[in-house]
Amino acid sequence: MNLAAKMATALVLITALPAAFLAQTKRKPKTQPKAAAQTATPQPTPEATPKATTPAKRNERPANGSAAQTTKPPAYVPVYFYRFERPGFTYPSIAIEHDDAGKGQIAFVKDGNDVAIADPIELSAVTMTNLRNAFAALNFLDSNENYQYPRDYSNMGNVIITVKKDGRQREVKYNWTDNKNAKFLADEYRRISNQYIWRFEMTLARDNQPLSAPALMDQIDDYLKRQEISDPPQMLPLLRELSNDERIPLIARNHAAKMATAIEKLKK
Repeated sequence: MNLAAKMATALVLITALPAAFLAQTKRKPKTQPKAAAQTATPQPTPEATPKATTPAKRNERPANGSAAQTTKPPAYVPVYFYRFERPGFTYPSIAIEHDDAGKGQIAFVKDGNDVAIADPIELSAVTMTNLRNAFAALNFLDSNENYQYPRDYSNMGNVIITVKKDGRQREVKYNWTDNKNAKFLADEYRRISNQYIWRFEMTLARDNQPLSAPALMDQIDDYLKRQEISDPPQMLPLLRELSNDERIPLIARNHAAKMATAIEKLKK
């Protein structure tokens, strides 16, 4: 082979070597793992088996056989009723009703007003004992006695007393009587009305008219001295409270403390 041919052969080899080298050293791209042929299908969460429910009977009775389970029982069922009527008085109409335990309410109209004011009452055990004794002495439900005095004293106001008990009812009306037990009932209910109307007026004064408190203290003191309050010891908690109530004038507080001390002495 001549020199020209050798040089041509060498040139071809030199040209081919880099291509071969690159072909051998070129990395193959990494193959990504094939995705699963099928994606996993989420299995449904087993549902809780519903409890068997018993359909309500259409004629099913309510619990305890009562159709008014949500209705609250009345606070009291009145047995005794008292009314006083006398136009022109400071309180021309007063009505009291209560049960055998002494729980009830008083409703009264003040002169110049048309709307009755109602307030709850809680008669003491002493008051209820006195009332029961008087009704028993009169044999009230079974008696037909007319308690009205022969002469009419309507100018002093008419008293109407009613008892509703054990399916029976009796009502009497009088303005003056010489029957001591019938008179006691009229007097005792007047004392009850004095006590609870005063409580209402004092509560109103504490909240809205504190300057009227001294006059109200004079009034209750006068009632106590004339024994025109049904059960004075029942007034003690309120009088002690008033003696420390800075909403009312000091003179009224001192007066309340003085009356409380006097009542406590009478109890001993």
